[in-house]
Amino acid sequence: MSPNDSAFTDTLISRKFRERIVLVGVVFPHTTVASVEAGLDELARLVDTAGADVMDRIVQRRATPDPATFVGKGKAEELLSICLAVDADTVVFDDDLSPAQQRNLEKILGRTAIDRTAVILDIFAQNARTPEGRAQVELALLRYRLPRLRGRGTAFSQQAGGIGTRGPGETQLEVDRRRLVRRMTRLESDLRQLDRTRRTQRKGRARSRQRTVSLVGYTNAGKSTLLNRLCGADVLVENRLFSTLDPRTRQLALPGGETVLLTDTVGFVRKLPHQVVEAFRSTLEVVGESDLIVHVVDGSAPDFEGQIDAVRSVLSEIGAEGLPELLVVNKADAVVALGEEAAQESKRLMDAHPGSVIASALTGEGIDELLTAIGDRLRVGNRVVELVIPWARGDVLAAVHREGEIVSEVASDDATHLHVVLDDVGKARFREFCA
Repeated sequence: MSPNDSAFTDTLISRKFRERIVLVGVVFPHTTVASVEAGLDELARLVDTAGADVMDRIVQRRATPDPATFVGKGKAEELLSICLAVDADTVVFDDDLSPAQQRNLEKILGRTAIDRTAVILDIFAQNARTPEGRAQVELALLRYRLPRLRGRGTAFSQQAGGIGTRGPGETQLEVDRRRLVRRMTRLESDLRQLDRTRRTQRKGRARSRQRTVSLVGYTNAGKSTLLNRLCGADVLVENRLFSTLDPRTRQLALPGGETVLLTDTVGFVRKLPHQVVEAFRSTLEVVGESDLIVHVVDGSAPDFEGQIDAVRSVLSEIGAEGLPELLVVNKADAVVALGEEAAQESKRLMDAHPGSVIASALTGEGIDELLTAIGDRLRVGNRVVELVIPWARGDVLAAVHREGEIVSEVASDDATHLHVVLDDVGKARFREFCA
């Protein structure tokens, strides 16, 4: 990337100091005050994660968004007085702003106005570590910036049109837009190449016939901690939103000896920006190809049902809504610390989702039960085959032990009777010994 391109990928919130932020939420007829307040609470955590401080918040009721300023001119002027009172640097809206609304608000407020999407993209820009992750985040940022690209001051000045400065030339804005589109095209090409590499790796895993399990869940639900606990991995763990963006895959040994591949994915959030889903689509495809989704829920969260709905909404968007799902209520230790009411809420959640498991990735509580549940979910009925192997065919018996997971084994006078988990290839290989 050239030095000139760096202006397009600067973070949206300053890192030189902790900005002072005012939050804005709007209650529409299809929403409630409680849901908007919950959204602002989460937005405050996002702002803190991005490295800024929330100084105040304002909630307004409207029938429809104002086309010019989203909140209306009168409310925008009231917002200006609040910003002056708390010496705010930036105003953050919990809803998406159009480029025109953003420009008009900045004129009225005399300071930066951004939306929830910008804050999430800013956090992603901080936390991306791998080349693929950085490329995905940069592409999402550029897609967000393209319709908002505009000049300031002399940036709109025209350049010479050629020899003798014929013609009107082109504005700096047009030059910037062309450079930005060129950079986006290059990133998309790089990501397609990385996607081809990832697909090749997945084909190799498919040939090895190892089953795959994906950890999904709301951001900060404890997926990375759970991966570390289950697989002895060394994935970065922090008590903050979106601390892990890059997927990690590790081998997981289940009770009975079967080994599966366990993948930790990026955390989800309410109103996850469309730019993020599109940029990370190749990474998220691993979820859609999984044999089982382990949905990790923070049992200590005040609105875990809303978080579950947000995660399932993203799963639907990436085409993974119909896959087998195991719900894991994580942070059992935190639930106990919160008291009886929180424990009852967790119990109600588990009752509403039969077969779910409560565990603590931090302390290890319930991990054995979780491993058993994963094995049971993978051991679906059409994969358990009954084989009868004569004593004279010890070679076949040894091959079966290598090929699949033995559920039960009983010796009779002339043969060994086994119930074993086999995939389609294994079933075809031992077809003549099926009972």
